Amino acid sequence: MQIFKTLKPVALTVFMLLALVLRGQEAEAQTQETLTLAGGCFWCVESDFESVPGVVDAISGYTGGHTVNPTYSEVGKGNTGHFEAVEIRFDPSRVSRADLLDMFFRSIDPTDAGGQFCDRGETYRTAVFVSNPGEKALAEKALAKAEAELGQKIVTPILNADTFYRAEDYHQDYYKGSKLIFTRFGPKRQAAAYKRYRQACGRDTRVLQLWGNAAPFAQDH
Repeated sequence: MQIFKTLKPVALTVFMLLALVLRGQEAEAQTQETLTLAGGCFWCVESDFESVPGVVDAISGYTGGHTVNPTYSEVGKGNTGHFEAVEIRFDPSRVSRADLLDMFFRSIDPTDAGGQFCDRGETYRTAVFVSNPGEKALAEKALAKAEAELGQKIVTPILNADTFYRAEDYHQDYYKGSKLIFTRFGPKRQAAAYKRYRQACGRDTRVLQLWGNAAPFAQDH
């Protein structure tokens, strides 16, 4: 009986601590916001935005199409209408939606309606997805600001948010994976293969050509 008397207050303490942790997690989730962007290869967009302080997570996926639960293979064939996109979860007390939108426009080629860099076709089109009038107004303001700075017509559309489907697990955090894969450059670890792909695709070269020092993520290779 003495053991049970001892365990009861211990169990109560554990329960209270667990409740506090769960409450904290719930509060943290409630303070997070999401921003869905299509900027060509979702590996690259995910890599870029996960480096931003205040971004909690960036998830590669598909949106804007007409089929349910599309696969990478189906989307890549161009039959589903989906964009490769990234759902960015962020803490608005640390980074604003407006700042993220400014970074986005300066991390892509928003003058290209046919894809991005070496990746061509509707899958790789750019877009900003919005869920309400406030988000739309912010996106329109960011687009106008970027267009004035660039001095060229921006063709990236602002679209109503649609169902976002998380991409297959092997696409998540692809840019920092350690799995050995076979590429046209030979066998390489995933992170190294990603770097070679990004360089060969000309993403950073083109972004620097367009935006110069305003490019937030591009590196001169």
